[in-house]
Amino acid sequence: MKIIAFYLPQFHLIPENEKWWGSDFTEWTNMKNAKPLFNNHYQPRIPLNNNYYNLLSDEVKLWQVKIAKEYGIYGFCYYHYWFNGKLLLEKPLEQVLNNKEIDLPFCMCWANEPWTKAWVGKEKSILIPQKYGDKKEWKSHFDYLLPFLRDSRYIKSENKPLFVIYRPEVINCLNEMLNYWIFLAQENGFDGIEFAYQNIGFELLNNKDDNIFTYNIEFQPNYAKHKISNNNLFLRSIKKSLSIFLEKRFGFNINNLRPTKKIKILSYEDVWDKVLERKPISSKCIPGAFVDWDNTPRHKENGFIIYGATPEIFRKYLTIQIKRAKEIYNKDMIFIFAWNEWAEGGYLEPDSKYGFGYLEAIRKSLHDNNEVPDGYCLK
Repeated sequence: MKIIAFYLPQFHLIPENEKWWGSDFTEWTNMKNAKPLFNNHYQPRIPLNNNYYNLLSDEVKLWQVKIAKEYGIYGFCYYHYWFNGKLLLEKPLEQVLNNKEIDLPFCMCWANEPWTKAWVGKEKSILIPQKYGDKKEWKSHFDYLLPFLRDSRYIKSENKPLFVIYRPEVINCLNEMLNYWIFLAQENGFDGIEFAYQNIGFELLNNKDDNIFTYNIEFQPNYAKHKISNNNLFLRSIKKSLSIFLEKRFGFNINNLRPTKKIKILSYEDVWDKVLERKPISSKCIPGAFVDWDNTPRHKENGFIIYGATPEIFRKYLTIQIKRAKEIYNKDMIFIFAWNEWAEGGYLEPDSKYGFGYLEAIRKSLHDNNEVPDGYCLK
């Protein structure tokens, strides 16, 4: 079973972020400024030993790979930011490419959205637009990707590299562009490309053409959150089961939230129950998993919290999902949110509260399913 964790490269300085968000801005800036919004709200979240790392250091990336392998993570799926020839946050993965000692399998996910000021409630304020161009631009993009796709660590199946697209539904030239990439891949010695999509928006299209895609990655908890909202369970979860759950387990009374707050809260176990209720809609589906979710470090009181995660509860549900991946989905992969999405609450890296607890949960869940990767022993 291959546990592949989404990986955010926004932990180093770039001029654009400093221009848009202020001097010395990285994702750690959001974390250090985070505040608890109610009793027992776990914020700010602090990395173990105050490890506010800089991803431009290869020592950091070697450390990440070391602990990922030790606890059973198969590989990383790095977010890739390409804006019609303009790259952002590209340096960490370029350094991985040039350092063979960072020896963990990887693939790439094109996060093909415009960057906006959504963090401060200004979704329509565009910082950098996303455009797709024509064959000239498509070839330029493919040529940039090619050294990564050729790398021996890149995740491939039958000589076809895996490439994920976050939001294919917004690409007006989708099939034409991807067919051209397949042609270019074949010209360069591959047998094609295995494309996967990640965002539920594409799955929900009434007249979508997904023939060019090999996989539909069920990106959690977003798929489950959609299910809850669509079934009108959101308010019921807050007013009934969530309030009882929070009061009993954490001593938190939801009525303590000030009426002016816009924050949305769901129960961690309720959301995981919806993850496990989902049946694959086709043989293309790859099941997802999630560690936790709390994006209030970015969005403050306009944020969204899935409340009640612990390593023990996470292990319980991941153990079931691994079993379902094999028996219901007939897949040997699970994509998990996330390795280091600290400002959205989804991270496996050790923190000051749980230490290596979530990574240990990964290892134990694999062991519970007799899926012990080569190279480590259960502690």
